[in-house]
Amino acid sequence: MNEGKYNIKAVSTMTGIQPGTLRAWERRYEILEPVRNEAGHRLYTDEHIRKLKWLSDKVQQGFTISQAASLLDQHEETPPYLPNSEASQHEALSEELLQALLRFDEVKAQELINKAFSLYTIDNVTINILAALLVKIGTLWEDGEITTAHEHFATSILRSRIGMVMHSFPHNGVLPKVIAVCGPDEWHELGLLIFTLFVRRLGYEVVYLGASLKEGDIFTVTDTVKPKFLFLSCTLKRNLEPTIQLADELKAKYPAMEIGIGGSAMNGPISEKGKSYVVGNTQDEWKEWMSSRL
Repeated sequence: MNEGKYNIKAVSTMTGIQPGTLRAWERRYEILEPVRNEAGHRLYTDEHIRKLKWLSDKVQQGFTISQAASLLDQHEETPPYLPNSEASQHEALSEELLQALLRFDEVKAQELINKAFSLYTIDNVTINILAALLVKIGTLWEDGEITTAHEHFATSILRSRIGMVMHSFPHNGVLPKVIAVCGPDEWHELGLLIFTLFVRRLGYEVVYLGASLKEGDIFTVTDTVKPKFLFLSCTLKRNLEPTIQLADELKAKYPAMEIGIGGSAMNGPISEKGKSYVVGNTQDEWKEWMSSRL
């Protein structure tokens, strides 16, 4: 039996996560449920430690905690920690892929991505290699360490392969169509890509539009696709109200369409109107939101 044996101070020391942050993660995202001793103090298991280290790694790679928690929830079992030799191979492959992208070597980059898919699961490659590199490339560009040309080239290839994975899943013709798009002035697509991958795996046909569209274009697309669901992604607080306003306009024009908003901007205080669009942060919340509106 995997019994609780570490108090919160010990867990903080082992994982580098501050006790206050750890309590907030537990409360907000229901990441884990520590047992309590007779005095009522939290006790954590080795499995909890593995989960927390995995989450901490993802946050350090550039994921928000809500994105990391959602990814964790998609794993039926605790994300495995690879043996040292295999972990080193995983890291070496990621670094080699990064360098190929920065050399504008598309042939080598595609060869390495194919190799990754031959060695690891679809989730591992898509999230832990391709999506993680998307975050890293974005950070390098923002820090001025690579040019815009590097960022455009690398991002194009990584997004293309993630898109190929999404489109490889067969869709169920009985299920309604879905549109996924970033809110106004939103350019960070990672969270939306992860969400879309999840929806595709459920069998839905998803029209993925990505970064913010020109004003009015979303109505043209909606008129053509006639989706049952439309999801907007918002990561920046300053874009939250315009995103909610767009959702209101879409709802007014298409009252039968179900509209949801996700992203880190939805985790803080939001208006009463905005609360009606919350889809949640975890796989179970997303699935419940959609199934309750079919």
